[in-house]
Amino acid sequence: MFLMRPTDIGLALLVILVWGMNFVVIKAGVAEVPPLLLGALRFLLAAFPAVLLLRPPKVPLRLYLAYGLTISVGQFAFLFSAIHVGMPSGLASLVLQSQAFFTMLFAAFWLKERWHGHQLAGLVLAAGGLALIGSTHGVSMPLAGFLLTVMGAVMWAAGNIVTRALSNHGPINQLAFVVWASLVPPLPFLALSLLIEGPQAMGDALAALSLRSAGAVAYLAWAATLLGYGLWTRLLSRYPANQVAPFSLLVPLVGLSAGWLVFDEGLLAVHFIGGGLLMLGLALNLFGGRLLARLKANR
Repeated sequence: MFLMRPTDIGLALLVILVWGMNFVVIKAGVAEVPPLLLGALRFLLAAFPAVLLLRPPKVPLRLYLAYGLTISVGQFAFLFSAIHVGMPSGLASLVLQSQAFFTMLFAAFWLKERWHGHQLAGLVLAAGGLALIGSTHGVSMPLAGFLLTVMGAVMWAAGNIVTRALSNHGPINQLAFVVWASLVPPLPFLALSLLIEGPQAMGDALAALSLRSAGAVAYLAWAATLLGYGLWTRLLSRYPANQVAPFSLLVPLVGLSAGWLVFDEGLLAVHFIGGGLLMLGLALNLFGGRLLARLKANR
């Protein structure tokens, strides 16, 4: 196993910081811009001018469409709307991590992947954690916000299945794929915004676009999307996934801390318990197999 260089550990932590702060930036953005319109602006800026600098990977058009409609439109339409209706940004960063277990469910159904005992145990723990967090609706968050965030996690998981299909087409430039796939979301987002938020709200938001809103769009497009995915792809190309992936467990820690510092979002005791169960389930899913193998080897 290759040990990660200190500089690369620093880059991984930078990505976690950028992605963790992403949630408070979303909350700041949807305070002034309708959530679906914000999604359209994010991916317009993520695509241009980057598409002029990167060649599109040679993969079928259906994969660009599937990725763009699931992990981009689906995930962020639900997530932005959840925070818009009152889901605390910190809790959103935590609940969204349930995508790992929805990915397991989809992989079992579509890819016929078998589950292992530690994965089932992790799923049970995470489900219990989500149930505890969801039980606080009406106290610290609206039920709609919680359910929309869970749906965002479901769409992220569906996008993960699409991402796995990319491996059938050989090694590709993942950043270039993300950039070119960013051409897919703007039109669906604009259509949804027009239908749900209305032309008046869209026009008013664009006419009154403030530096704060413009900064939020720029952060979401360039920092969270291009910088974050660019560095993450670089790390995955240098090291085994099981060395890089555990860093993602730190995203909720940053998200919860940022929500508390920026918006004074408080947590109830049940949130700590539920969050602990969810993160324990994620850790068991990630490390359980290696731990069991090591225990067997030492017998």
